Amino acid sequence: MKKKLLSVLLAVTLIAGLTACGNSGNETTDDTNAATEEPAADTEEPAAEDGGAEVATGSSAPEWDAYDALITEIRNTTDFAKRVELMHQAEDMLMETWAVIPIYYYNDLYMQKSNVDGIYATVFGMKYFMHATKEGSNTLNINLASEPDYLDPALNSSVDGGCLAVNSFAGLYTYDKDQKLIPDVAAEMPEVSEDGKTYTVKLKETKWSNGEDVTAQDFVYSWNRVINPDTAADYAYLFDVIARNGDTLAIETPDDYTMVITLNSPCPYFNDLMAFPTFFPVYQADAEKDTTPGEWAHEAGFVSNGAYTLESWNHNESMVYVKNPNYHDAANVTMDELHFMLSADDTAIYAAYNSGDVDYIDTVPTDEIASLNGVNPEFGILDNLGTYYIGFNVNDPIFDGKTVEQAAKMREAMCLLIDRRFIVDNVGQCDQTLADSFVPAGMADGNGGIFKQADTSYYDAEATGADMLEQAVALLEEAGYTMTDNGDGSYSIDPGLNITYLTNDGTGHIKIAESIQQDFALVGINVEIKSEDWNVFLENRKEGNFTLAREGWLADYNDPVNMLEIFTSDSGNNDMQLGK
Repeated sequence: MKKKLLSVLLAVTLIAGLTACGNSGNETTDDTNAATEEPAADTEEPAAEDGGAEVATGSSAPEWDAYDALITEIRNTTDFAKRVELMHQAEDMLMETWAVIPIYYYNDLYMQKSNVDGIYATVFGMKYFMHATKEGSNTLNINLASEPDYLDPALNSSVDGGCLAVNSFAGLYTYDKDQKLIPDVAAEMPEVSEDGKTYTVKLKETKWSNGEDVTAQDFVYSWNRVINPDTAADYAYLFDVIARNGDTLAIETPDDYTMVITLNSPCPYFNDLMAFPTFFPVYQADAEKDTTPGEWAHEAGFVSNGAYTLESWNHNESMVYVKNPNYHDAANVTMDELHFMLSADDTAIYAAYNSGDVDYIDTVPTDEIASLNGVNPEFGILDNLGTYYIGFNVNDPIFDGKTVEQAAKMREAMCLLIDRRFIVDNVGQCDQTLADSFVPAGMADGNGGIFKQADTSYYDAEATGADMLEQAVALLEEAGYTMTDNGDGSYSIDPGLNITYLTNDGTGHIKIAESIQQDFALVGINVEIKSEDWNVFLENRKEGNFTLAREGWLADYNDPVNMLEIFTSDSGNNDMQLGK
């Protein structure tokens, strides 16, 4: 999920193998909060006859049908050992494009007032406020990010929006403070058939915030709404694991409180999917009020079924959520109101925290981190499961006239020039793990092991631009450029290469962009940094209105396919425009 101003509030049980430290601030999420030999993965390259990453005649963009087919095979195979091999092949194909350039693996910082307790979060970036306590008050003041892009669970693809969703909508399952998956609207964990393809879910008798019953039919309607092309949901592909009856999902409802879900193949992470916000129910009468998808949730007052309802929304300034008396677990909701400050200004957010106007923040100005980390007891860091990266639009005009191989060599050269250690030590400052592959360290492989191994690296993440200068120059020459040694440790490039780096507001993101700007200058590549408001930034990335952009992905569930499936040609999260 795209991480915005995310961080985590409380230490929780972490997935084994994760290494620590969260970055400063906003990201894909909106958080800041990042390679130099040939790929050395432990699996075979995809066979040429399967498409691989071969050249597309007359185009600099890689052929992508084979990648799409590989992801489909990963979803459908019943051989879980083979599935791990296929996922390594998919990561190989992705990294061979060099359109995706990992910088570091996420972790997250936060600040929380000493009189606040009981807030918890998952490694997926979701934060749960309903069981918090605050000495002297039942109102919690929070900053997660600036103006949310969507509150409609079907359309949201940012972590800040996901955090709002888990506190205001209730799905079949959720996570407790120990990151254990537990029933929410479901009465119990699902009954699964012997072949692993049929899930029977019994529901509790719960209500919407307006007092009407929440039924199995509400979930069926909501899930089918996500896959309807008219909804244009970025996450529609998550439902591909469910079988279809024509244009609708293969779900039966023998009564109002039973769902029988048929999958195409056994899915090791399906229970986790049912806890993901895109699988939350929406109130049909609200969702169909407007012809524009998501418009119904652009103002306060809509019906929901979670711990809180949105009472007021002063756009670009604040939101107030109030306790929902019809929530099925209302008796255990401790905070009466959640007040959200909407801002991406690190300095203003930090000032509000220091003045006591805000109880919890998950971003601070980069220049303040060193004085807080390990010193202030209200400052904390927690691992996330995700990757901060930068990405190229493979269809951008800078690649015009290049073959697929030449375009990939251009991007690889720029990957090798990035000084990741400088970024982590001077911007992140929280001991983030340098990334040398896209799938993050610590992620399970779906077959009882950990996906990332010592030999699944694609470059030396510790190397500096100076270390990799000769190799980068050679790659640019192979891509058709003339490189001239300036005699001072830098090169000039002919013809000139100018790149616009798109990012969103936030001091950490800008400083990372400036570091990369300096790294690329070693070979004469000029980088112009363009910063946009979060919602505009998201839309321009989605539409491919960029050359190079700041990116980030927090896992939606603990399986590598979640990191890999975002780049299928039909994915709404495929900002790199692969296959488009």
